Amino acid sequence: MSYPPQPSAPAPGAPPVPGAAPGAAPPVPPPPGGGYSSPIPIVRTHLGHAFASEWTKIRSVRSTMWTLGIMLVLVVGVGFLIALAMATDDWVGAPLLSGGLFGLMLGQICIVTLGVLVITSEYGTGMIRTTLTASPQRWRVLAAKAVVFFVLAFVLTTVACAITAVIHSSVLSGQTVPEYEYDDPMFKDSISDSGELVATGGQWFDATVGAALYVSLLGLLALAVGAILRHSAGAITTMVGFILLPLIIALFMQAESLKEVQRKLIEYSPLSGLASLFGIPFFEDGAVGGWGLLSLLAAVTGGMLLLAFALLSKRDV
Repeated sequence: MSYPPQPSAPAPGAPPVPGAAPGAAPPVPPPPGGGYSSPIPIVRTHLGHAFASEWTKIRSVRSTMWTLGIMLVLVVGVGFLIALAMATDDWVGAPLLSGGLFGLMLGQICIVTLGVLVITSEYGTGMIRTTLTASPQRWRVLAAKAVVFFVLAFVLTTVACAITAVIHSSVLSGQTVPEYEYDDPMFKDSISDSGELVATGGQWFDATVGAALYVSLLGLLALAVGAILRHSAGAITTMVGFILLPLIIALFMQAESLKEVQRKLIEYSPLSGLASLFGIPFFEDGAVGGWGLLSLLAAVTGGMLLLAFALLSKRDV
């Protein structure tokens, strides 16, 4: 036995409908042209939604926590061991904060790997189709990934470098600089009135903010390479080659006719720029310093990002 449908109660405060039975719900006007009208409000999306989406993704996956955690352990842990090793000698002949370079040389691989995985992991799982369907303006997706990753990498790398710098300053601050080193450009303005080695404000800035900016740009370059290649292993291999290959090739250029090429490969290698920011450049008379190489890296990263934007807009996923 079937029962006739019961009228639903009107919404509170709704005006009565003329001629309608008491208690009957007012009729819903049909949408223009007929069809279904969703009760969910339509909100125009913007870049802020893309930022929120990418921040949720990057902080909710285990690979981010593991990669950044290992980076912090390597930078701080290796830096601490280097400080203890350098403290065994009365004079090691290097700037006060220079030991932080060795941990960061290892930690930068973690940042580069994470930069690649931020984009290629979605291609590997097929999630990129859902992402680009939700955000048809593809440039927003890549821009949000780049900004969120860069800020996260820069903040955490700066924290790791700052902790390492504090450790080196605390452990090695009692070193006395020999008089024959007073004229060395490496220790310019780094010797106190009592002859002890100190770190200037500029050296603190270079070894923390400058080094973190350099490594974060390498990670951003890795993200661009990942967007171009769309393959995790290929992009990580490319970035490791970009960092290490110039020095490896230079080691085999021992012929006299190749000396100038060898010098340029070493001087403009990514590791050379990082070492210069810690006050231990590969060449004292180099044409560019740490910040000059950082500017060059920023230009290369910007160019690769533009290429990644162009390919993402033209390619089919």
